[in-house]
Amino acid sequence: MEDKKAANIVLLNLIPEIAANLADYFVICTGTSDRQLKALVDHLRVELKEKYGLLPLSVQGTGESGWILVDYSYVIVHLFLEEKRQYYDLEGLWQNEAQVLLSLM
Repeated sequence: MEDKKAANIVLLNLIPEIAANLADYFVICTGTSDRQLKALVDHLRVELKEKYGLLPLSVQGTGESGWILVDYSYVIVHLFLEEKRQYYDLEGLWQNEAQVLLSLM
C-alpha cells in the first residue's frame, strides 16, 4: 500500500481479544481521492493474487463512498478517504481490544 502512496497505514492485531472472531488483523490506510482508493484496491488484489495466490472473499464499498473494505478472511483491509476515516475512527473503536503492530505515517 505504501508503494501506491497510501497514507497513515496502521496494522492492528485483533488476536489477543475476543474480536478475533471477526478477523485476526485490520490494515487501515488513507487515500487522497476516490480514484486513488480504487487504484489501491486494484494494486492490493493484483499483488496478493500474484505473490500468494490469494483472492478476497469480498470487496465492499466504492471510492466514491470514501470507504472500501477488502476481506481476506483473517485480514481485513480498510481503505478510507481522510474524512471517512476520522468519522468512523476504527483505531479508536478498537483501541481496547487491538494492539497496534505497525504504524506508517
